[in-house]
Amino acid sequence: MQEARPLRAWAGVLADVVFPPACVHCAGLVETEAGETRHPYRHLCRRCAGLVDFVRAPHCATCGHPFFGTGEGGRQCVKCEGLDPAYGEGRTAVLFKGPVRSLVIELKYHRGLHVLADMEAIFRRAEPVLDFVRGGVLVPVPLHPRKAREREYNQAALLAAALARAAGGGTRVEAVLVRTTDTRTQTAFDRRTRMANLKNAFALAPGAAFDPALHYFLIDDVFTTGSTLNSCARTLRRAGALNLDVVTLGHG
Repeated sequence: MQEARPLRAWAGVLADVVFPPACVHCAGLVETEAGETRHPYRHLCRRCAGLVDFVRAPHCATCGHPFFGTGEGGRQCVKCEGLDPAYGEGRTAVLFKGPVRSLVIELKYHRGLHVLADMEAIFRRAEPVLDFVRGGVLVPVPLHPRKAREREYNQAALLAAALARAAGGGTRVEAVLVRTTDTRTQTAFDRRTRMANLKNAFALAPGAAFDPALHYFLIDDVFTTGSTLNSCARTLRRAGALNLDVVTLGHG
């Protein structure tokens, strides 16, 4: 099996040479160089890769959004007012804009599983997030079975697996939640409406159990209002996940 990995890597390089990938954000050509200078993303060109905005401290402890400007700081930002989080802290790797938005849209709505490699590359460069989750249990936000059948995968579960690989150190994924209510898309709603729609929308998966000594992390693609993550957090808290935080790829 170990010998097959270099062969697959060379096959990927050859495929990029013969069929150069296009950038999912600007549709331009993605450069391919060999060796240590190889471009880190397969589906973002160098110009668009430079637009990926990684989150660094200081940032909101509830959602992970960075504080901008001098004199700003504190535990919670204005985006989280009224959230009343049922979890401890929230972290995000990058801001949900530009090329990151294009990657998420490609994965969620165009069955673009190929961009997962770029999302994992983003996680690998988000060292504060890796340090935060390393050794923990990653719990992906679930999809309702109907939507899972339509999409054929849960993007949060795929992102959780990518984050676990990037973090290493015994980090693992456990799908201990299920979605029991088939809610309408939440995109156009404010936090109050989202919270009402999500009431009792999640439950424990059959046979799920929690070890109070373990650190659990809810994983989703984007933090918008935090309503979905908070609804999941309440379910996990009631079940005994006492050490609970949330992590997202992006913050919108």
